[in-house]
Amino acid sequence: MAVTDLQERTPWVDPLEGIDFSAKNIVVLVSGGGTNLQALINAQERGELGGGIIKCVISSRPDAYALKRAKDHGIPTRVIQRKSFPDVEAYSNALIEALYQEYADLVVQAGFMTILAPSVCRAYQNKIINVHPALIPSFCGKGFYGLHVHEAALEKGVKVTGATVHFVTEVCDGGPIILQKAVDILPDDTPETLQKRVMEQAEWKILPQAVKLFCEGKIKVKNGKAIITE
Repeated sequence: MAVTDLQERTPWVDPLEGIDFSAKNIVVLVSGGGTNLQALINAQERGELGGGIIKCVISSRPDAYALKRAKDHGIPTRVIQRKSFPDVEAYSNALIEALYQEYADLVVQAGFMTILAPSVCRAYQNKIINVHPALIPSFCGKGFYGLHVHEAALEKGVKVTGATVHFVTEVCDGGPIILQKAVDILPDDTPETLQKRVMEQAEWKILPQAVKLFCEGKIKVKNGKAIITE
């Protein structure tokens, strides 16, 4: 058979045809229930991530319920356990390799409770964001996570708390602030009720908004501050 005959029968098809290279690949890091992940999934299904696509969910724990949330929506998952590696540096290198393999444009820490080496921040400078359940610089830094944040806010007697989305740097909760949203503290609040209201009224709203802004190229970092452009 002549080559020309074969070409007529099997025309060449570009394997990359139809792929939108303008879309940003989002990798979400999780460790637990994945409520913030669910907020991102819901936003994606409403078309509210600015063209971003959740490419993969990576968990530090094999029993994290967040993995089920991802699988229920057809999102690929990975598990990279800290105890499988001799030290933080080795674990971080494995995570960086996974992010490379997933062609991550944006990394979102959504309840990711594993300590990482500075090498991760350097590899993805101004491309990792985290949501913190307080108005940074209040109630943040080492030891402030989960219910501890809300316990501290109630103990201090502040009248307003909230949530912050910020870029992740080598300084714990010290990266440029992208978005914040305030939540009033009520007289009868417990750490549990406050945590729930901060998630519902702040975290689940500003995290998808920040992801959308990033994917649309509307966040610039200048002199250590995140500037939103239109």
